[in-house]
Amino acid sequence: MTEAPGFKLIPPYGEKLIDLTVPPEARDELREYANHLPSIQISDRSVCDLQLLSCGAFSPLNSFVGERDYRCILDEVRLSSGHIFPIPVTLPVNASSDIHLDRDVALRNSKNELLAILTIEEIYDWNLEETSEKIFGTTDPKHPLVAEMQRWGKLNISGRLRVLDLPRYYDFLDLRLTPAEVRARLAGLENANVVAFQTRNPLHRAHEELTKRATVQVNGVLLLHPVVGMTKPGDIDHYTRVRTYKVLAERYYDKERILLALLPLAMRMAGPREALWHALIRRNYGANYLIVGRDHASPGKNSAGRPFYGPYDAQEMVEQFSQELGVGVIPFQELVYLPAEDRYEETSRISPPARGTTLSGTQVREDYLNKGKALPEWFTRPEIAQILGEAYPPRHRQGVCIWFTGLSGAGKSTTAEILTELLLEHGRQATVLDGDVVRTNLSKGLGFSKEDRDINIRRIGFVASEIVRHGGVAVCAAVSPYRATRNDVRNLVGADRFIEIFVDTPLEVCEQRDTKGIYAQARRGEIKNFTGIDDPYEMPLNPEITLDTSRNSAEANARLILDSLQRRGFVRK
Repeated sequence: MTEAPGFKLIPPYGEKLIDLTVPPEARDELREYANHLPSIQISDRSVCDLQLLSCGAFSPLNSFVGERDYRCILDEVRLSSGHIFPIPVTLPVNASSDIHLDRDVALRNSKNELLAILTIEEIYDWNLEETSEKIFGTTDPKHPLVAEMQRWGKLNISGRLRVLDLPRYYDFLDLRLTPAEVRARLAGLENANVVAFQTRNPLHRAHEELTKRATVQVNGVLLLHPVVGMTKPGDIDHYTRVRTYKVLAERYYDKERILLALLPLAMRMAGPREALWHALIRRNYGANYLIVGRDHASPGKNSAGRPFYGPYDAQEMVEQFSQELGVGVIPFQELVYLPAEDRYEETSRISPPARGTTLSGTQVREDYLNKGKALPEWFTRPEIAQILGEAYPPRHRQGVCIWFTGLSGAGKSTTAEILTELLLEHGRQATVLDGDVVRTNLSKGLGFSKEDRDINIRRIGFVASEIVRHGGVAVCAAVSPYRATRNDVRNLVGADRFIEIFVDTPLEVCEQRDTKGIYAQARRGEIKNFTGIDDPYEMPLNPEITLDTSRNSAEANARLILDSLQRRGFVRK
């Protein structure tokens, strides 16, 4: 194992890899045993965590964290052993008769496939607000993980893990390498320094330039290590991204100075803490340097329209711990293209009157991909532009979710029905998911507790996300009273394809329109937990569209929405 110059390798960072997999000769017997155990169906996020726990990517962590480690991570960015660990890798569950100490449980994925046996040694409560504030620095539900955690189980469990099987993948098998396999291949490249590059986006010319500069800077090799587990909602799918990475690695890098491998990590989008986590993980894969760029692992902007983290907060945090961790930081500011000189340069090194050119992610999507316009060669390689162009149909053929929210009787369903006819008139196929209709069919049997309401809204959101993924228009009309749940659905669909419409009708107007008498029943106490009466409605903070139903008719509002969709390019004019 090589060391970065000037860095002392402190065990167990990058030294001993943990292996939680059961030997092959013992698996059949344990599988039979597991079939008689109570089962816990774990989330896709926990499946990713289990996979990286099992192969040592999270070393020195060897299980989902117990309460003492959990507290230390929150307060000290460390495990109780004193070793750096910035993100609590927990296994949240809901209370049930199967959850008690000293019991073995079978862990299964969403397909009910057996993955592992967990011996429950700890059960403890966790606090959403405290975890959000300490790990993400915010309780704003616009943060994708803050919103997601609303649906996590209220207990965490921990204990001995025996991993029997991990999810089977059939794509890019030659690139799905464990830490041990990556180390072996890096050893074959015979270079003392390994520079890791974390990415969840396609690589363009600026990324190519900064990775090449970084390897030259330390006379090392590049570990191009993209995340293919869970990234920011709305990101380009990993199939498209990996195709671009393969082209670049094969055609534009020195093959003796690059290794492309995939990382099945479930990102938390935790900014500075996440960057430190990425450094620790890459140390376990054999790297001793990490490129940390601008806005590393940032989820974007909060509900007030401001960035969750400063542009270089992540660099500062990794540098704070780099000596102890044994990972050097290669910081880069934004690179821009200098047309007059046909080269890229960091903004901090450009002197007037030189002017740099760049494209933001929004510009790439809105001005080029969504319009079927070829990306300029100074920005990206032609092969990459072609792959991205194939993955992006014109905007008017892309899926979009139109989400109506507001009090019962506000006019959501009526406006949604009119809008649907207008969309059909303009050549868009639209599917209406009305809250009342969904409750009658998809969510029959659910009540009106907060938990049941959230389940109902997330079911609508899941169906909507599938419609959008396949290029359709999902028109959803549901009270959806809780802000965090709506943001969770936004993240599920993808923020750039989710249009929240607040039907802003005063409570007294909704009561006047109430032909069914349900508001009157709620006032008399005959209906409990009724939104607007004895249960809160949380208004959107920054909806894409707000409708005034006291001045405009439902048809006028529907046409306002249509105009907005046309301006956004989702509907042809």
